[in-house]
Amino acid sequence: MKPFEKEAVFFLLNHLISGMAGAVVLGLGLLLCDVANLRTLIFASESAFVAGFLLFASLMITFGSVAMGIGIMAIGMESSGDD
Repeated sequence: MKPFEKEAVFFLLNHLISGMAGAVVLGLGLLLCDVANLRTLIFASESAFVAGFLLFASLMITFGSVAMGIGIMAIGMESSGDD
């Protein structure tokens, strides 16, 4: 792998991990605050593990993809602050 390819992969992984961390925080917040009785419904279910996995997996895929997209779209922008 060429050096610029490694840099691009690490750039995307950095954004992916930050998006996934945000998703975990949101998911834990939803469960902690029991928004729309989500925690109650999940823990009352026979398949609590599957429901929890699907909640966190879908949030992590969505937030990770959005964070990577934002990172890619922001590559060419200058951060001069004169906007």
